Order: sequence, then structure tokens, then C-alpha cells
Amino acid sequence: MIYFTSDTHFGDPRVLRIDKRPFPNMDEHDAALIENWNDTVGPEDEVWHLGDFISARAGDCVELLSRLNGRKHLIVGNNDPPSTKNAAGWESVQHYAELRHERYHLILCHYAFRTWNQMGKKSINLHGHSHGRLRPLPRQYDVGVDAQGLRPVTVENLLRK
Repeated sequence: MIYFTSDTHFGDPRVLRIDKRPFPNMDEHDAALIENWNDTVGPEDEVWHLGDFISARAGDCVELLSRLNGRKHLIVGNNDPPSTKNAAGWESVQHYAELRHERYHLILCHYAFRTWNQMGKKSINLHGHSHGRLRPLPRQYDVGVDAQGLRPVTVENLLRK
């Protein structure tokens, strides 16, 4: 399976205040996101994280990646420091990607697009950054944890909603 997620912001206390995530502290926040990830994603699954993975102050990115199931790819977000981008444990790191997944052409970026490649041919834009606050366009989905029940999601689940 291929999963998508974004804006986990591990170790970043701003998300408790700004995004009103339902946790009293970052330890509980991070533990819940790790548990949700591993309950959803199997060891052989693939995960595309569309940016804002972990705060630079949060600790060891490599150690955190080793605790999360799946083969992980990073699409760089505006809050991803060099220690995240350069961490061992990512299968790939880039700012933008296009994937063919089953019958879908997926356009991946941290940011939502107004238009995107092959939009007229029914390609799908997956993004993060907006924390569930942006009104989507047709075939555009926020895969961030705030919009997806604090866990990674498949394209099929997005399309069912």
C-alpha cells in the first residue's frame, strides 16, 4: 500500500496551540501520532510525507524515522530543517514529485496548487501545509494529519470522502 501524510510537526509545541490538537503536551502528541502511523502503515508499505515532519528542536530525526513503519519519502515543507532533509532513513527527498499509482496520476507538493500538471486529464494534487483550513479544488486533497484524523491516508480513502 501507498500512504500519504503531512504536517506531523513532531516535537513542535506550536501545533498544540495554533492547530488545537487534542493533547496536553508534546510527549502525548508525538506518541499518539507514532501509534496512529504504525497502526495504519505496515513495515512493507510506502509513505510519502508531504512536509513539516519534525521540529529541529525535537531531537533525532533518524531515531524517529526508525520508529515509524514503512519506506518513507519526504516532500520538503517550509518547516523541514537541514537535519530532517539530510537524515538517513528517507528513501528519497525532493520538493515536488509526480507518481503514477494504479490509474491515478498524483502531483505531490507541500503546498496546494491553484493549477497543476495534467489537471485537465484528471490528475490529483495531494498537499499539506494548510492544516485542513483550505477549501479544496476538485481532485485536490490535504493529506495533513489535521485533515485526516491524525494518521496517514490512501488515495482510495481520500476519494471515498
